[in-house]
Amino acid sequence: MERIKKILIIVICIIGFALGATAEESTLSALITPQNVEFGECTKQYNLAPEKLYYLTVGAINANRFEVEELQAKTGYILFKAVGKEFLASIVKLGTQKSMLKITPTDGSYYFAPGIITNTFKYIDINTSAPLTQVKPESN
Repeated sequence: MERIKKILIIVICIIGFALGATAEESTLSALITPQNVEFGECTKQYNLAPEKLYYLTVGAINANRFEVEELQAKTGYILFKAVGKEFLASIVKLGTQKSMLKITPTDGSYYFAPGIITNTFKYIDINTSAPLTQVKPESN
């Protein structure tokens, strides 16, 4: 009887680990597999000044190792390339402490890996409370 209990516990553990690994793989697969992304998923509002959101977006693009092609701080847009596709990140001022980030593909085709957008939004969400500090180059 004791032997049957041990075997049953081992089988339950193996099944549990297998199901957990499958769930993690399917979540990762959903982020990196190209699929149709709705426009609503490409925009997000933040309770941040537009300037801070702009710098956090630049940081998110850099942290995700996307290739920045053009920056325009005055108009609040960033042109970048991710997974061979070009995207435009636009910051829209909604108020003094409220702004919106919109990340859209430049070719108008919303068939891409949604992780490009969700990872950018996650980076910004994690770092919203971090203060902006000016980095000064070292003088020789």
